[in-house]
Amino acid sequence: MKTLSSPSNASTITGFILLGFPCSKEGQIFLFALFSIVYILTLMGNASIICAVRWDQRLHTPMYLLLANFSFLEIWYVTSTVPNMLANFLSDTKVISFSGCFLQFYFFFSLGSTECFFLAVMAFDRYLAICRPLHYPAVMTGRLCNILVISCWVLGFLWFPVPIILISQMSFCGSRIIDHFLCDPGPLLVLTCRKAPLIELVFSILSPLPLIIPFVFIMGSYALVLTAVLKVPSASGKKKAFSTCGSHLSVVALFYGSVLVMYGSPTAEHEAGMQKIVTLFYSVLTPLLNPVIYSFRNKHMKRALKEILGEVKNWSSKKAMGN
Repeated sequence: MKTLSSPSNASTITGFILLGFPCSKEGQIFLFALFSIVYILTLMGNASIICAVRWDQRLHTPMYLLLANFSFLEIWYVTSTVPNMLANFLSDTKVISFSGCFLQFYFFFSLGSTECFFLAVMAFDRYLAICRPLHYPAVMTGRLCNILVISCWVLGFLWFPVPIILISQMSFCGSRIIDHFLCDPGPLLVLTCRKAPLIELVFSILSPLPLIIPFVFIMGSYALVLTAVLKVPSASGKKKAFSTCGSHLSVVALFYGSVLVMYGSPTAEHEAGMQKIVTLFYSVLTPLLNPVIYSFRNKHMKRALKEILGEVKNWSSKKAMGN
């Protein structure tokens, strides 16, 4: 295992300090309570989407199966960062081990890449449904849907092992403080003893591709969708088509908007406070808002969730009466 050494300290250390959100003890407890509530609501919201699709036969279509898988992904995406962040709020040392840091690095970026691929596949599904409605049932079969889902997971998790292994083999010295609430490559590379231009070049080339390629695909799909919708003669037809894509476009805008602010700003790497806020938005708040967006904008999903809620209430009433 790699160790970090400091010129001013002969002892070796085997981890990093995640600075997180420095504030008083009372402030740390408040943040712990706040993010605990956000985390629980995120898990409940996305689990509700999965249950609705699983139990309602009317939602057993590619669009909703992709949505259920996306919600499952969101649960793991937020879990890759928030539990450790919650533990840090109550910790006096805020230390994360070397292996723990790079495992978080790997899962956070792999799940984020998988999310980008899922958003692209969901855009492709909407393109087929609107631009090729007659061919949609024959093209978007259950088999193809499963292949696309598996491909998203495989691509997402195979993208980052090489650059992360390369970075983990570098020597770290001096300060071990990461001014962030997660192990991010920018603050990590600052802690290296010697610059490694080749490794940094490989990472800077590979890491944006899972963002850029799906984004270009999504924009191309919706350009074709917009062209097709504008050709629809009736206003009601246009409204129906836009409502079909509205939820997905909102999620894409939330995720990519915050990511572009994060990685598109030339000063982002120098502003730790802004970096934390933007990372919080796309890694914590977006998974919280996604179930709300899909529920409120989709009448079929609202109906399914109401039915599940009704079943839960009936079960609770019967259990209470039984007791």
